[in-house]
Amino acid sequence: MAEKLPFGEGASINRPPLFCGLNYQFWKVRTEIFVEYLDKGICDAIENGPFIPKFEKDGSFIKKTLVSMD
Repeated sequence: MAEKLPFGEGASINRPPLFCGLNYQFWKVRTEIFVEYLDKGICDAIENGPFIPKFEKDGSFIKKTLVSMD
């Protein structure tokens, strides 16, 4: 009889680890590795918030706005 693992599915590079309510620390490390594998920029956005493009005008920073090409 196979023992029940602390995660719902096997390791996959296509899907994030499934949290089943047990062993949070193990799930957290696996999730961090999965997100870093996708893109390091995603990890930075999760930890620091999104990058907001700004430009400097008269000594102050102004948020750039999205321009529609309609």
